[in-house]
Amino acid sequence: MCSRDCCSGQTGKPGNSCADKKKGKGLSDEEKIVPTPQSLLYPYEVIQEIADFIVKGSGMRPRIGIICGSGLGSLADIIQDAKVFEYEKIPNFPVSTVEGHAGKLVVGNLEGACVMAMQGRFHFYEGYPLAKCSMPVRVMKLCGVEYLFATNAAGGINPKYMVGDIMLMHDHVNMLGFAGNSPLQGPNDPRFGPRFPALVNSYNKDLINKALEIGKAMGIESNMHVGVYSCLGGPTYETIAELKALRLMGVDAVGMSTVHEVITARHCDMKVFAFSLITNKCSIEYDDKRDQEANHEEVMAVAKNRQKACCELVSRLIREIHAMPPSGTQAAKTGV
Repeated sequence: MCSRDCCSGQTGKPGNSCADKKKGKGLSDEEKIVPTPQSLLYPYEVIQEIADFIVKGSGMRPRIGIICGSGLGSLADIIQDAKVFEYEKIPNFPVSTVEGHAGKLVVGNLEGACVMAMQGRFHFYEGYPLAKCSMPVRVMKLCGVEYLFATNAAGGINPKYMVGDIMLMHDHVNMLGFAGNSPLQGPNDPRFGPRFPALVNSYNKDLINKALEIGKAMGIESNMHVGVYSCLGGPTYETIAELKALRLMGVDAVGMSTVHEVITARHCDMKVFAFSLITNKCSIEYDDKRDQEANHEEVMAVAKNRQKACCELVSRLIREIHAMPPSGTQAAKTGV
């Protein structure tokens, strides 16, 4: 706390008064903290450097990017002719710290298509700003990716949802955005996208409909839903009051990821398909039973049991996309 002697200049030491400190006088370079806008944490040139490293190291330009949610890293394990990059060995790349996130980037072929998959994402609750959490999406874009597949483990708020169900996301409620936190904060670089991107049709309707057809062919249509997802900051699971509020807002499932990645993907004009694996039912009634409390071990166990169905759904949808002609931009990037 400031004292009377401090601001009246009685300390006798220049640079020690509150007024001097506010002006930066008497402070070392380490003590002068200048906030950096999120969008400047990874400028275009740094993203391009990371993308060039991956393209050169893999010898491939992927068309589809996949972000594997908690316990769903097996999606990357089915990639053939895979080139694996550990996050810590990729220049300027963060490191995932959460169990169930291997921390590897895998580039290879799946159902005839060239894909890149993240085995482990970055979360706001790990201490990373949203721009850093979403940075790999921009790397994917500069590698040539047109489609983003984002998966997550989520708690089911909709009472019709059962553990093990798959919810195809057709919209989201951005709770972090309500608090003024966005991966697009700071100066906008038009090389990525516009200053004010629209998010009305963030989730590709054609891909959702195709996934529903695939689910029916797989015989899992009774375990599939189309719903609204919301991302909270974590790492705590939600209170009863918070879950009730989210349900009143029309939210069907809640987690701690994906939304800021989708925002970043849409900002740079990528087509998005996303789904939540419902790993626990959220209780919206007050109860003293501890077995109603969500826990990470349960999330991992359910994801492991349902990984085969999730992998098949993604594989079949990628097969459909591979049959579609690439866009002009991607066609121009076929050379490595």
